[in-house]
Amino acid sequence: MAAQPYAALRYETTEIEPPFARDVVSGLTARPKRLPPKYFYDEAGAQLFEEITALPEYYPTRCELAILRERAADIARFFPEGSALVEFGSGSSRKVRILLAAAPTIAAYVPVDISSEMLSQEAEALRRDHPQLAVLPVEADFTQPFVLPAAVASRARTGFFPGSTIGNFEPHEASAFLRNAASILGCGAILIIGADLIKPADVLNAAYNDAQGVTAQFNLNLLTRINRELGGTFQLSTFEHHAFYNRERHRVEMHLASLKRQKVKVAGETIEFRIGETIHTENSYKYSVESLVALARGVGWFPLAAWTDTRKFFSIQAFKLGM
Repeated sequence: MAAQPYAALRYETTEIEPPFARDVVSGLTARPKRLPPKYFYDEAGAQLFEEITALPEYYPTRCELAILRERAADIARFFPEGSALVEFGSGSSRKVRILLAAAPTIAAYVPVDISSEMLSQEAEALRRDHPQLAVLPVEADFTQPFVLPAAVASRARTGFFPGSTIGNFEPHEASAFLRNAASILGCGAILIIGADLIKPADVLNAAYNDAQGVTAQFNLNLLTRINRELGGTFQLSTFEHHAFYNRERHRVEMHLASLKRQKVKVAGETIEFRIGETIHTENSYKYSVESLVALARGVGWFPLAAWTDTRKFFSIQAFKLGM
């Protein structure tokens, strides 16, 4: 029987103040100023990120796709028959399609994403292409607890967390995500993680400062979103994209730098900027295979296997909960 279409489950806050407004005001009044990178992904931001993944300088997506294509059968052997595959921060379905093709006994796919339009579009396309697969989208912030659809409650579960999104978390936040994933997936679950590896600074700096300026647009789009949703008065021409590799902390940092002394209104608050002052918008931590294993072990995930591309730029690693 063909899987029936499901509307995306949606988890909304019951707080009086929306979390976006709260987090933006809190971040812009902090010292140094900062904004959570999860807010990059409104509809425009999600589309810009897809453009970034195709840029010649941006190697992670190509490397990860190459590993998936070469090692899909090896990865798929960890998926129990009749199980549910849960993707955290699903976005485009092009990566999971490789796994689904290699693991036809997967019974259900649960994409979890904060971007409702892309979530809906990708779910519809997957239902057309995999009519025997139950596609059960969940619109939620995957960094927070959420409930899986009832249809997968009795199934074994495998988590999929590609794209080195784990690198966008501070180490303690990455541990918190892994604990949350453990709670959602349950004891004995498998988790497949894609992680960008430590490499020469020139490669990293080029990847986040592309010649076409798409990454700069992606960064600045966060201010556009604040203007639209929170009544902000940011003038994008007075801010500049900065990205660089911090060797000591093994991370690429992205910032938006104020080009002049100015005041900006956001959600009724007045935010002052000095010339050169930045908003820290994203970190992208780079791991070694061993450092990711150590992080995962610390919260109960034990290593099963690891695969890298030929240049060892990127890794995909498999873990099991509570061995």
